[in-house]
Amino acid sequence: MIIPPEPYKKPLVEAFSFTSIVPRHLTVLQDGWTSRRPVQKAGLQVPDSAFQHRDNVKNIFIESYQAYRKFAFGHDDLDPVSESFNDCRNGWGASIVDGMATMDFFNEAVQFVGKIDFSESQTPNTVSIFETTIRYLGGLIASYELSGKQHQILIDKAKQLTDKMAFAWETPNQTIPWGSVDFDTNSPNLGISNIAEAGTLDLEFNRLSLYTGNDTYRRLAEGSVRTIAGLTDPLPGLAAQGIDPATNAFVGNKISWGGGSDSYLEYLIKYARLTNTDDNLFADEWHTAVDSSIKHLQSRSTVQNHLYLADRDDNGDIVHVSSHLACFHGGNWIFGGKLLNNDTIVDIGLELVEACWNTYASTVTGIGPDSFEWLAQDSFQPGDNSSQPYTDCLLHPTRFLYHKIRVCPVEWRYSGINDVNNATVSRIDNTESFWFAEVLKYLYLTFDDPDHISLDKYVFNTEAQPFEAPLAKTLYGSGQTLPAQGPYVMNPAGVPLPQVSPIPGVSISSFGTNDNSNNSK
Repeated sequence: MIIPPEPYKKPLVEAFSFTSIVPRHLTVLQDGWTSRRPVQKAGLQVPDSAFQHRDNVKNIFIESYQAYRKFAFGHDDLDPVSESFNDCRNGWGASIVDGMATMDFFNEAVQFVGKIDFSESQTPNTVSIFETTIRYLGGLIASYELSGKQHQILIDKAKQLTDKMAFAWETPNQTIPWGSVDFDTNSPNLGISNIAEAGTLDLEFNRLSLYTGNDTYRRLAEGSVRTIAGLTDPLPGLAAQGIDPATNAFVGNKISWGGGSDSYLEYLIKYARLTNTDDNLFADEWHTAVDSSIKHLQSRSTVQNHLYLADRDDNGDIVHVSSHLACFHGGNWIFGGKLLNNDTIVDIGLELVEACWNTYASTVTGIGPDSFEWLAQDSFQPGDNSSQPYTDCLLHPTRFLYHKIRVCPVEWRYSGINDVNNATVSRIDNTESFWFAEVLKYLYLTFDDPDHISLDKYVFNTEAQPFEAPLAKTLYGSGQTLPAQGPYVMNPAGVPLPQVSPIPGVSISSFGTNDNSNNSK
């Protein structure tokens, strides 16, 4: 495809960039800094038997990636049932770039990346800023770091890609980016976005600023988070899910730790840790969101007294539903609680992990559901024998502490299934790139030496791409939650919110939504 000469707008990274300047909060701390206590448990060891499981995971990766190489190499995803491929991520080879930091085929992947032209989409589709950032940009930067910063081509390609994504900020004064961009015309698609899409860019853009010396990338992404955090929330610290980039106003009243909101909340505390910024906004906003969740969203089930976090719908009602995507919250709370030296948050995080593990343990297949609901103690009706409805297994990543996992093999390929309580149900003909980037990486590290990719040395993006972290500060945040900003005025919610990572052919209708999100992650 040829980019037409008109219309053309000067990209923000050229119009407002400066080089060879790295902001103070990007610099690595001196050796004198020590953490008050590590995030990762000191002296943690795995039994000898774990290493066989680790090697089994490696074999699963090799087998499934060989299937990708045979039927889909160079395309985005493998269709494992039909032995074909799809290009749902603009045809740049998402599985290669996303999984590059995990694979034995690294040199082959680097050579492939060197030939990608990120200046134009290989499909007619627009480019999702969120998905492209976490999968492509995150994969390129993590691979650059993990390979000892030897392959400058990875940063060059990351810059080429992000210079085009910068058109999502249409004007110099715009802080919330539009959700997608037409790379042929450098024009953003105008429409309602959500906080996960707009607020899950700063880890990756920050790292790109570090390696290019161009601070514009950081300022664009960080500015989006600052805008969201500065708005009046429906509940303190808990932003409404929908947001309008044209007005910097929330749309609707929905609150969730699940898809469409999740990774915005995830990145608040991770950004504080990765950058060691002295600005308490990020850690304090996260602290405030956790505090509000404890007060308003936590809910115990009538069966086995498990602790979950509920959603709040557009009417302001608490809805006892959650999802696999939301199950990152347990590990996130443990991580943040350690950084804040707050044992209450850590303890609740452990309970959330246990509850999410229960969604695996209670299914026929042992595979966790994509969505679930529970009968809450505060809403129990005598004689009500409602049970948990479970839906699809979509190969989503294991983003919490530890559990055994069973996969859904199709010979030596792997797919999702449509019912986790029925092992013989039809398969989902799609193996998304996060199978290589997230699922197998987290599973491998579960059984590996805990000092390999230590949580005290790396911060994972929401696609499980590990970024090198400086030595930790003694404390993150002020230790105080942020004050309420005044009454929340709900904007009309008549405009449908965009889906995040829609998976073709799958519809989750149990709770009145068709949001088949990967992330927020």
